[in-house]
Amino acid sequence: MSIENTQADSTDSRAVVGTRSMDIVVSLLLLGVALLLGWDSWRIGMSWADDGPQAGYFPFYLSVMMGAASVYGLVRALIARTDDRPFVLREAFARVMQVFVPTLLFCIVTQFLGLYVASFVLIAGFMWWIGRISAWASLLTAFLFTAAMFVTFEVAFDVIMPKGPLEAAFGF
Repeated sequence: MSIENTQADSTDSRAVVGTRSMDIVVSLLLLGVALLLGWDSWRIGMSWADDGPQAGYFPFYLSVMMGAASVYGLVRALIARTDDRPFVLREAFARVMQVFVPTLLFCIVTQFLGLYVASFVLIAGFMWWIGRISAWASLLTAFLFTAAMFVTFEVAFDVIMPKGPLEAAFGF
């Protein structure tokens, strides 16, 4: 699907969520982070000591600024009476999920199968499913890339990477 076709199709798509709703959610999340950062900075010391600022001095004031900006964004989004423009349309959201879900699964699978096996599956899967590349070319490319990654990290630089049962079977 070309970019031109995607843009033409997206005008007919319904919105998943509106911009105003996302502004409110993001402002609330940032306000939560600011409150947590401010509390922790207060807990470890946010004042000026005899030898200079305590560990939480600068983070505390950064959290105050971040909290103020979040409150400003929240109030602005709440009092806005304009039409709620779409934040993301269904087709665009589906394309993002096509990348997000396999990447999230890659992170989880890496814990059990190791980096190299998970990378092989991710690369081959992306090439075959999203790229519509033939299975043999996807598997070959994934194998060559994973082998190059293994040689680079394990042999050349001796970097410790997450390994799974396959690497253990080969003595790594």
